Amino acid sequence: MKFIINRQKLISGLQDVMKAISSRTVVPILTGVKLEAAKEGITLTGSDSDITIKYFIPAVEEFVDKKTDEADEEMDNKKINAEIIQEGSIVLHAKYFPDIIRKLPEETVEIEMDPQLKVAIRSGKALFHLNGQDPDEYPLLPELQTEDSFELSTNTLKALIKQTVFAVATMESRPILTGVQIKLLDNKLTFSATDSHRLAMQEIPVDDAQTEITSLVIPGKSLNELNKILTDNDEKIEISVTNNQILFRTENLYFLSRLLDGKYPETSRLIPEESKTALQIKTKELLHTIDRASLLAKDDHNNVVRLTTNDNNSAEISSNSPEVGTVTEEIGIQSMEGEDLKISFSSKYMMDALKAIDFDEVKIEFTGAMRPFIIRPVNGAEILQLILPIRTY
Repeated sequence: MKFIINRQKLISGLQDVMKAISSRTVVPILTGVKLEAAKEGITLTGSDSDITIKYFIPAVEEFVDKKTDEADEEMDNKKINAEIIQEGSIVLHAKYFPDIIRKLPEETVEIEMDPQLKVAIRSGKALFHLNGQDPDEYPLLPELQTEDSFELSTNTLKALIKQTVFAVATMESRPILTGVQIKLLDNKLTFSATDSHRLAMQEIPVDDAQTEITSLVIPGKSLNELNKILTDNDEKIEISVTNNQILFRTENLYFLSRLLDGKYPETSRLIPEESKTALQIKTKELLHTIDRASLLAKDDHNNVVRLTTNDNNSAEISSNSPEVGTVTEEIGIQSMEGEDLKISFSSKYMMDALKAIDFDEVKIEFTGAMRPFIIRPVNGAEILQLILPIRTY
């Protein structure tokens, strides 16, 4: 195997596949990154058995450059990313290889493997030799062949992840709650996450979906890593599903995750059908007020703050810590319907919910001081955050 490659392209690919590599794996060869050189380009692979990430660097990348000449013609251009001199593959230890590439002096890197699986890495006057591992020992990765697939824009998928994944459970006592539930029914895609104290849900229409998904659960860890890799654009991402795995695929990225086993709780039963008090309030103003009130509640396990409605279209946000002090702040309300209310809740949960709703105003619906309450954007987008209150004495 021998090839010359643009160093920045290689660094970008390594940054992505490294997110799937863990030093704690029980399969020693999975502590390495697999490189495959073919005439079409270079494929990098990282895996920890739960997550597998492949990144493809095309040898020649075609793009359109718009010229501003008289005819304003669009000229096809080609960018050379890599020169493949000899095809082959190798596994290199992920602890060393990415750091070496990152610190090389020149913009191109030459990588060459000899028959003894030793790899020479050259850039400028720098020369490294690394011992490689047999790529035939690297686990074969499943190629999902399924008709159960649909497409989203990358921006849409990132928004769905942002608005839900923060609410997954972090404790492993109920493993199914460490994941996000996905449903695709009647051309509506729903993401839901709960840790049993809160619920985050987002629903969007999916045009021309050729499949239905009654329920599957993706580990929150997988979605967090996927979200870090995906760029903010409207590129289409294909999502394919089998019984125990899900694949997210773009032109250059292949992200495979296992699914969680078990029955996800029926979260729709948590959502109140009517409310006794409804507030309409500016999202960022409420977020910043609760953030300030939480400063004196940090030593409290739940970071509890209290909301009390006033008669003059305002509410009071307060917190107290017997050893530290108290804080109260009045906040204006755009509108209020129903009964007066005093309610206590986790400031962390409330701030997480408000950060996930990227809209100027929210509507908060309460059904009583000890009943779950709902936060939605005022514009009617199908985003729902539900939080259970905390009993205070």
